[in-house]
Amino acid sequence: MDLRETASLSLVGLLSHKLRTMLTMLGIIFGVAAVIAMLSIGEGAKQESLEQIRQMGISNIIVQHWKKEADDETEADIDQNRSPGLTWDDARSIARIYLLADYVTPQRELKVKAQAQDHTFRTMVVGTTPDYLTVLGARMGSGVFFSTEDLNTAKRVCVLGADAKRALFFFHNPLGRRVKIRNQWFTVIGVLEDKGAAGGKIGGVLEVRNTDEDIYVPLTALLNRFHRESGEPELTQITVKVSNSNQLPEAAAIIRTILNRRHRGVEDFKIAIPEELLRQSQKTQQIFNIVMGCIAGISLLVGGIGIMNIMLASVLERTREIGIRRALGARRRDILAQFLVESLLVSLIGGLIGVVLGYAIPEAITLYAGWRTIVQPWTIVLAFGVSAAVGIGFGIYPARQAALLNPIDALRYE
Repeated sequence: MDLRETASLSLVGLLSHKLRTMLTMLGIIFGVAAVIAMLSIGEGAKQESLEQIRQMGISNIIVQHWKKEADDETEADIDQNRSPGLTWDDARSIARIYLLADYVTPQRELKVKAQAQDHTFRTMVVGTTPDYLTVLGARMGSGVFFSTEDLNTAKRVCVLGADAKRALFFFHNPLGRRVKIRNQWFTVIGVLEDKGAAGGKIGGVLEVRNTDEDIYVPLTALLNRFHRESGEPELTQITVKVSNSNQLPEAAAIIRTILNRRHRGVEDFKIAIPEELLRQSQKTQQIFNIVMGCIAGISLLVGGIGIMNIMLASVLERTREIGIRRALGARRRDILAQFLVESLLVSLIGGLIGVVLGYAIPEAITLYAGWRTIVQPWTIVLAFGVSAAVGIGFGIYPARQAALLNPIDALRYE
């Protein structure tokens, strides 16, 4: 008996009990869909973490201002007198002492309402130096970034992030136009390329902002033209770029020592290495994927048990048919092939439906929940391959039981 005839007989057997076949497939369908959906959610989270790390710079060390929770107001006042917080002099000291640092970029951030013509936009103004472009791996979409001369003269020029440009100028060319930041007018000299950045936290520690919404100005212009509240630090962040990633932990320790001495032991800053946070995030994500994969695997296991159960019942109710076929010359391997192909068809058809459902679920999650999901081709191959393996693995025993039936006993079976 050839494979086509075997498949035809198996299909007839399945279609004769449509409801039972469909119910048997449900375990495989949901198992395959769960595997694809869970892995796609994990892959989306992984890619988002990678993009956040690239946004901050994989070989950077981030020093951020941190307001320590003091036990009482007196302790807070003492700490403030001992340390003014992050300053530009801190950045200069790091650059002077730690010579292996390629760049040391000071930053001050200010939440403001920017206005251009009739359009307003709540955004973050970032005062920084010309090195920012290199340190953060950003590129110009049009125009230029401000120069060292602009920094030295505290010139009122600004560079817009891609989202800030769209919010203030829509599709018009903003170069040469003016933007009002609080009560100060700044001339637009450039627009950064769209980074597709996303906000969030890396490793639950380091806050990452959507930098495409930022407006960048010379640090001197920000410090000179915008009032700073009492007790507010001069800088919000210092970014140190180290080209050799193997030296990042050592560099972080040296920077901490420098700042501890300058701040007289007051812990009003925190240091983070994006690369280390990425490893932590990936480790957490790996555990998540394993747990979710196990849950999805249990669904497939339940589906496989369902296939075995139904196939055993099918063998039992078709015992007389098996006896007739054996009497007409069918060999044991023909009976084995028929029931094995039958269980494999249940698994493969269920797997195909599961793949479609597994592709649709991540799309729905992205659409309605706003989570990023990525369906990789290998997840579809894996899920479909596992469903086929389940069909063969759990179909062998019932098929073998059918093949081993004695023809005489089978014919006498009622």
